Amino acid sequence: MSLFATLLGLALLAPALALADISAEGESALQPTIAIIIDDMGHNPVEGARLIGLEQPLTLAFLPYRRYTTRLATLAHRHHKEVMLHAPMDNTRKIGLGAGGLTAEMDRDDLIRTLRRSLQSVPHVRGVNNHMGSLLTQMPEPMAWIMEELHNYPVYFVDSRTIASSVAGRTAALNNIPTVTRDVFLDHEQTEAYIDAQFRLLVEKARKNGTAIGIGHPHTVTVDYLEKTLPELDEEGIAVATVSAVWAIRNGNRRMFAEGEKQEIVPAMASKQD
Repeated sequence: MSLFATLLGLALLAPALALADISAEGESALQPTIAIIIDDMGHNPVEGARLIGLEQPLTLAFLPYRRYTTRLATLAHRHHKEVMLHAPMDNTRKIGLGAGGLTAEMDRDDLIRTLRRSLQSVPHVRGVNNHMGSLLTQMPEPMAWIMEELHNYPVYFVDSRTIASSVAGRTAALNNIPTVTRDVFLDHEQTEAYIDAQFRLLVEKARKNGTAIGIGHPHTVTVDYLEKTLPELDEEGIAVATVSAVWAIRNGNRRMFAEGEKQEIVPAMASKQD
C-alpha cells in the first residue's frame, strides 16, 4: 500500500467536528471563536491527509488542477472540513501562477472563463480566497468582474489581504457576496516560535472581537503545531469553527445563502490528476 493511501486511510478513521450549523451550536457563538484556513492545498498528500484527519473543523483552500486537489478535497468534505478554491491571482513580484491563474492582462471573458473552470475543478467548494494577488486585488475592474461571476454561485469570498490596498473584500461586499477578511498570517516564518506568537495573536483578536480568522499553509511545522495546540483550546475557552460559521456569528447567525437562491457549482469533467 502506498504512503498516500495509508495516510488517507488513517485520516478516514479520525473523527471530525463540524460547526457549520451554528444554530445547533448556540453556545459556541458565545465563545471567542477562531477559523483557520490552510492555503496551498493540493500539492502535499502527506500534510494534506494529516490536516484532514484533525478533529477540528478547519477550512482548506485548494489550488485548482494540482495533483492531489480532487482526491484531498473529496476526502476533506467527507470529514466535515470546509473546502475553498484558492484562486491564483497576479502579484506585484511576477511570480508564476500556474494553472488557473487570473492575470491583469486578461479581458473580462478570459478572466471569467478561467475562474469558472477553476470553481468547477474543485469538488465541494463553499468559498474562494486569493492565492497571492497583490497586484490583481488592487485593481477595481478585474475584481468587479470576478465578484460579478461569484455572485452567481453559493460561495463566500475571503480577502487574504496580501496587500493593504486590496479592494477585493470591499468589491465582494458591493456585489452582495458574503465576505470576511484575514486577520493573521500564521506561518510567514516556518518556526514553531513564530507560529506560536502568531497563533496567540489570533486568539487575542478573537477574545477582543469575538472572532478572528487565521491563514496558514501545509508546512510540516505548521501541521505539527496545530496538531499539538488545537486540542488544548477547549480548556482556554476558545472555539474553532469553519469560515462560514464565523460569518454566521458575525452576522447574527443569519444563513449565508437563501435556499435555491444561486446556481449550484456543477463540476466539469475532471482532468487527470496523477
